Parts: sequence; structure tokens; C-alpha cells
Amino acid sequence: MKENFKSGFVTIIGRPNVGKSTLMNHLIGQKIAITSNKPQTTRNRIQTVYTDMERGQIVFLDTPGIHKAKNKLGEYMVNTAEHTLNEVDVILWLVEPSNFIGAGEQHIIEQLKKTKTPVILVINKVDTVSRDKILEFIDTYRKVYDFAEIVPASALRAQNLDTVLDMIFKYLPYGPQFYDEDTITDQPERAIVAEIIREKALHALDDEIPHGIAVCIDRMKQRKGQNIMDIEATIVCERDSHKGIVIGKGGAMLKKIGSNARYEIERLLEEQAFWYYTYFSIASSGFSTAEIAAFCIGIRQFLLLPNSTITVSSAISITVP
Repeated sequence: MKENFKSGFVTIIGRPNVGKSTLMNHLIGQKIAITSNKPQTTRNRIQTVYTDMERGQIVFLDTPGIHKAKNKLGEYMVNTAEHTLNEVDVILWLVEPSNFIGAGEQHIIEQLKKTKTPVILVINKVDTVSRDKILEFIDTYRKVYDFAEIVPASALRAQNLDTVLDMIFKYLPYGPQFYDEDTITDQPERAIVAEIIREKALHALDDEIPHGIAVCIDRMKQRKGQNIMDIEATIVCERDSHKGIVIGKGGAMLKKIGSNARYEIERLLEEQAFWYYTYFSIASSGFSTAEIAAFCIGIRQFLLLPNSTITVSSAISITVP
């Protein structure tokens, strides 16, 4: 390792649906966090690693969006994002190109004023506006906070992302290599597979059901002597009335979700993947199913269920060949 090797932790923050997961996926060069046109798709703090053996190592924390919480799951997501600000070496704040700084952005600014961590503002989605407008947006944000750097970029088009990396390394401290060169995430395969299936469900279902859907991987096992991974998954929805929508006529929607997810899962596992979907409609006493579903993705700290009854009904199994 070189003597001038830099390393540190960088959190990516911003309002929901601003492109945080897209940015991280492009910087890492592999899909780790799910993307969707629905807000709050990132439910836990995903840790990924970018390594340049000539310069250093960046550990990215892709947090849930900072927004006004509406339930216990939302409260946990927001608290996770805000507490991360004091635990990292650099903060990457993504905003959309606009001269309007709304209540959500003002809330983030107030949180940033409580920390001494360097903040790099990334004005994302600049490919959607004319170039002469970009300087106006930069000037608008420069007046409300003393940013270490302001970088216009497009995560979707991978525009100016090299500059984003350069600015991050500029503010990282010199330090050790935390992970080996080949590590790209601390997320287990099960968690990534679950998030891929969940993303495809959100895309396929579009506006038919809200974002309150979770996927639990119950079993992943390779067939003996075969290059095939059997995956058993449970899709959890907030309401029993969503059951028919998720399943579709004759199981068509469920099969569509599985087929759409298959390509990315096979790329991840480098195996021919077959999975077996089981759908459960779950109800609980005092908690939404989105909160219960949080157990599937490792969010356990905030939720206790004393004297609560969980009932499982209307199970249906679909095999995606």
C-alpha cells in the first residue's frame, strides 16, 4: 500500500428519489442498491466500497432519504440517515437542479449545520436542464450553505462522476485499507437478491400499490451437482387487498416480477437461477406490515412486538422456471 493512501467513509444523503442509489451504483460499477421512481426504496444503510490502489479507498453509505416520517419504519429510516452525518469523513448531498429550495432541503441544511464534516453538493440530473441554468442553481445553493465543493453531474448518464470521485479523495484523510481490493459491498447475497426482486416488483406494479412492500429470502441453496440456485422468497404487502394485484391473473404478475429479476440475479450469482415465490398476506396488531417486513431486511433495532399477533393467510406459490 502506498504511503499517501487515503481512506474514509462517505455518506450519500438527499431527499427521496433524488438519485442516491443510482449514483452509488455507477460509482461502484455494479448494482447494489435498488432504484425506483417511488420514494423510500432504500430502507437500510447499504455499505459499498470503491478502491483505487493508486489513491485510496472510499466506503460509501447509501442511507434512506431524509424526509418527514409517517410511521415507525419511516422514523427509523430518517434517524439512520441523520445519525450517519456525524460518523463519516465526507458528506455527499444530492439535489435536483432547481432554484427552489423547499422545506425538505431546508431541513437537510439545518441538519448539516450541526456537523463539521465537509459537505460536497452534487447537483444531479443536470442532463435534464440547459447548461446556462446550471450556474444559476450553483449560485442559489452557494448562498444557503458553505459547501466544500459544488459539482454538477448526472448519475443516470454517468456525467462528471470522475470529478465527484476527485473531490471525495480531496477531503478524505490518509489512512489504512479497510477492505481488500475486490470487495464492493458488505451486503450478503441474500440481501441483494431480495432487493433486486423488490425493485422489479416496484417497477412492475407501478402505481397500483404503494412502496410498502418487502421481500424476504427464506432459502437459497445450490442444487447438488448442478449450476442452479434455488431461491425461495416471500413477498410481503401492507394490505390483504394488495394480494390479487401482486399475484395477477393466474399468477401472471408474480411470474413477470420473477422473470424481470432473473437476469440480474444470474449476473450476481453467475449461475442459472431458478426461484420459487411464495406470497403471504400478513396482518399484525398495532404495526403495519411494512414495519414487520423490516425484519426481512435486517432492520430490527427499532421494532418490538409485545403482545402482538401476526396472522398469515391466503398463501400462494408460483414457480418461475
